Amino acid sequence: MTDTTALTLCVYCGARPGHLPVFTQAAREVGKAIASRGWRLVYGGGRSGLMGQVADAAVAAGGHVVGIIPSSLMSRELGHSGLAALHVVQTMHERKHMMAELSDAFLALPGGIGTLEELFEAWTWRQLGYHSKPLGLLNTAGYYDQLLAFTAQSCSAGFLSAEQNALVQVDCDVDALLNAIAAQCRPAAADYSAI
Repeated sequence: MTDTTALTLCVYCGARPGHLPVFTQAAREVGKAIASRGWRLVYGGGRSGLMGQVADAAVAAGGHVVGIIPSSLMSRELGHSGLAALHVVQTMHERKHMMAELSDAFLALPGGIGTLEELFEAWTWRQLGYHSKPLGLLNTAGYYDQLLAFTAQSCSAGFLSAEQNALVQVDCDVDALLNAIAAQCRPAAADYSAI
């Protein structure tokens, strides 16, 4: 396995908590696990929903957490004030670009259309060769079962290859998924000067 002591993980997840307590529990477990491994967390900079839970848990466990948030969300007082760094950018495009540049790997937790858009963009970039960073999907309580069925259908219909579909590692167990991501990760590929 590659030395992953300096790994920086970009987490995409909901700005809402969802209706099931298990979503919050999993988000907190992810934040704690990132910190306990000595990894850095890069995320969307919010303090609400699962985003806030991941960040709070990582901070509470002594982790280094970097948030990146558009100024329009800061003006609505949604930025997290307890982070190692909070970068305020002008647009969502800048936010996603900076999150991707600072990270060695990506992990999506349950979330809404923003989470899906971020996951699919990172996935698209990977299959087009714009990066070679691992992608993970935490399928808490079967949240992504229907999405996974859809991507399997896309393969059957000829719009997605099995190899492209397999670029995203899926698990419902946090430690197993983080281990799988770490096994494929090449740390120090990102520019950490901003964090």
